[in-house]
Amino acid sequence: MKTIGEFKSLFDLLQAFPTEESCIEYLEKKLWNGTPVSPYDPTSKVYRRGDGMYRCKNTGKNFNIRIGTMFEGSKAPLRKWFIAIYLITTSNKGISSVQLAETIGVTQKTAWFMSHRIRENFKIVMEEKLDGEVELDETFVGGKNKYRHRSKKVKNCQGRSFKDKVPVMGMLERGGKVVCKVVRDTSYKSLTVPILRTVKRSATLFSDEWKGYRTVSKLYEHYTVDHGHGQYVDEDAYTNNIEGFWGIMKRGLTGIYNHTSKKHLQKYVNEFCFRYNCKELSGAERFNLLLCNSNHRITYQSLTK
Repeated sequence: MKTIGEFKSLFDLLQAFPTEESCIEYLEKKLWNGTPVSPYDPTSKVYRRGDGMYRCKNTGKNFNIRIGTMFEGSKAPLRKWFIAIYLITTSNKGISSVQLAETIGVTQKTAWFMSHRIRENFKIVMEEKLDGEVELDETFVGGKNKYRHRSKKVKNCQGRSFKDKVPVMGMLERGGKVVCKVVRDTSYKSLTVPILRTVKRSATLFSDEWKGYRTVSKLYEHYTVDHGHGQYVDEDAYTNNIEGFWGIMKRGLTGIYNHTSKKHLQKYVNEFCFRYNCKELSGAERFNLLLCNSNHRITYQSLTK
């Protein structure tokens, strides 16, 4: 089996994991470090059964490496999961469920479900803490009236109106990482909380003059540029980096995914944050990082209800 650092393409990945057994072996190594751990009682002694399963001594329950991960309850082979993870983490703008279904040989419904389970584990980007020089900005997803039939156009939805758009708050550390949060609106109440949770108080903030940032101005060193009067750079005060990220995210959302519901938007946003934050990592390293953080699981019912 090839080591994680040796595969640089999908072809290499398929060679590294030629069988289901090779995938199981690798996943056990990454999640258990070679020693089986019971998902029901991590302190319990574990017995290996002869059928590829394990038994938790304290609870008497049987398990395998899938239990407690995004792979639990899925009938898709791990080999197809590995391909899906690699494609989603390494593609520049993402991959649609239709394209993924064709690539790994599953139905579009299954590919959509697999994609969302993978995206659920991109939430690790929300754990990032930002410091230094941090740019703040908001954007709005949706609301393209020009693409709608005349009977379906929404009136008075320009600018910061979010009658048919979803606001997203972005925080980007210059030379570092980005964290974005879908918010209810762009009021100071909605913007202040994610900033306080994500940005260290020692950071210096840069934003436009939107009134939603007035509260954080009292808590942080804060500089602004007046976009309303055509000012976009004032020495170190600019938001060009976060605005560049919005461009990448929106091109992916409209070009690859076409439509994203408000319910699932945060997962898609996290996907683009993950890809941006890992841009210096190789494809194999991105794959490995997500595989080691695959313990978030969602059900199909929770996605569709």
